[in-house]
This record gives sequence, C-alpha cells and structure tokens, in this order.
Amino acid sequence: MSNPVSQFDALLQGPEPVLALAPMQDVTDLPFWRLLSRYGGPDVYWTEYSRVHSTSTLEKAIVRAIRENPTGRPAIAQLIGNDPESLVRAAKELEQMPIAAVDLNLGCPAPVVYRKCAGGGLLREPRRIDALLGALRDAITRVRFTVKTRLGFADEAGWDELLAVFARHRIDLLTVHGRTVADMYRTEVKYGLIGRAVQAVSCPVLANGNVWSAERASEVLELTGARGLMIGRGCIRNPWLFEQIRAHRVGREPVFPTGREVLSYIEALYEETIPSGEFRERLQVEKMKKYMNFLGEGVEDPAGFLHRIRRAEDRSGFFAICRDHLDHDRPMRLVPGAS
Repeated sequence: MSNPVSQFDALLQGPEPVLALAPMQDVTDLPFWRLLSRYGGPDVYWTEYSRVHSTSTLEKAIVRAIRENPTGRPAIAQLIGNDPESLVRAAKELEQMPIAAVDLNLGCPAPVVYRKCAGGGLLREPRRIDALLGALRDAITRVRFTVKTRLGFADEAGWDELLAVFARHRIDLLTVHGRTVADMYRTEVKYGLIGRAVQAVSCPVLANGNVWSAERASEVLELTGARGLMIGRGCIRNPWLFEQIRAHRVGREPVFPTGREVLSYIEALYEETIPSGEFRERLQVEKMKKYMNFLGEGVEDPAGFLHRIRRAEDRSGFFAICRDHLDHDRPMRLVPGAS
C-alpha cells in the first residue's frame, strides 16, 4: 500500500467528497473492515478507539487492524482519554505505524466514557480540550492530527467557544457529529451547526450523523458545505452505501441489493467476524444481534424482524428468521422506515 499520509492528503485535496467509516466500538473492527471493502467501502477507515491512561497500552486488536489493513485505503487511529502525557505517548507510538493520522475522540456519548471525563465528557471543559490539543499538535509531526467531536455536552450553547478552540490549533481535519452528548442518537442532526464549523475553522470538516442514502448524502453536503461525510450506522445496515453515493454523485442510478443479496451479506458478516481460537456459537449469535439492531431498521416489518432476531439462540434459528424476511428478489433501499 502506498504511503497512508500521502493517500489521505490526496483525498482531502481531490475533487470528490471524502467518504469515511465512522469508528464504532466493538463493531467497526478489522473483520468488518475486510468485509466492507468487498462492497466498495469508504475512502478512509477510522479504528475503534484505544483507551489511554497512565498505565495503558495500545489495544492489540486495533494495532492488528492497522498493521493488517486489507482495504488498500488509509486508516486513522483514534484515541480516547484526558491525560496529555499519556495521549502524547500513545500518539508517538502510533506514528511509527502505517496510519494516516491520529484522531482524538471528543464525542463518545457512552456514560461509561463521559463519566470519566473522556470522549464527550471533555466537552464540558473547553480549557482542558485546549491543553490536550496543544500537547498533541506539538507531538504529532509524522502523520496528520484530526479531531472528532459533538456539538457540546448538554446543549450546543458553547459551540462557538469550542470552535474557537479548534481553530486555535492546526488540526488537519475536524469531524462533527451534529448532536450533543445528551442527545445520543435520538434527535434530529443539526446540520446548520456543522455548517458553522465549516466557516469557523481553516481545516476540512466531515459531517457525521444520519447519512443513510445517496440522496441524503448529497443533501447533507449541500446543507453543510462539508468536505465529506463520515458514516457509521448507515453502512452497517447497507454496505453498498458508499458505492451508491459515488454513483449518485456522477449521475448514475445507484444499484440496490435484493433481499437475497442482503442475506448473503449477513452470512458473510457472521463468518467473517467469528473470533479466532475457541468458538462459541451462542456468543457469535449475540454479536450478530448488534449488527442486526442497525440492519433491521431497513427491512420490511422492522419491528417484527427485530423482535424475533433478539430472541434467536443459535445459528440455525438466527438464519431461519433472516430467511423469512430476506429470501426474495425485491430490491431493498435499506433506509429507516423503508417498508
């Protein structure tokens, strides 16, 4: 693979919107990268986050994803934490690996994270963010330095103050999820505030949140003026999404998979994500339910599908339910409320 930094720079300077895979803990791992790349995949892959503290080491699975990256596209390694010295240490270690950038997570809305003043919890302390960005910007010299954020913690009243902090540091890319931490994933995405970020900072901005179709992608790019899009749940539901967006951008009709093609995707996802070593079928079925929570929103009768799939106990039962809903040749748009 060519130099990841050069690849990333070329994407940012190119004519087309940058399409990125959002980091989702315990979901967007190396097996998922491998599978997603078979469907066209994004232009750049974010790792899951590595938790960083005074005695931490980089997550082995994440290091493996970086070193074995099978996609041919650049990877960006994400860190989460609040101690400047520890984050700098981790960033310097990552710089020795084949990555395009180190990314600081300022947006994770999980209570187990924000209660420790990490991820989205840091949005309550702009001065602390300022210090972290300063330390990391000075330390990261061999690769790019990026940030992923939400609009604020409880509300977006301090968004302009946060944007001033981001603008003060020479970050190379800012990704904005257009909700607050308190919003989780429940509310409408405030694309206007992503657009405000585009105007306020000198670096490129990616828009993140509720991009689930090619038409929606174009709408979000127009609404925000963003340099590109970061997509998570939408491409778990629909791994064809990135190629559909590319087709739509050049005026071609996007190709929609049939139910049987979606079923084949689920089968491949099951096989690809089986862990190495000792294998327990029940645990693998439980893992698949995480993916189905996203995919199920795009099938006919999503409530019925999810009600049944959450009660599956083994592989045969799981796939019997999938066949009941997907063993057909009708094209599927795989968007929420498609039925």
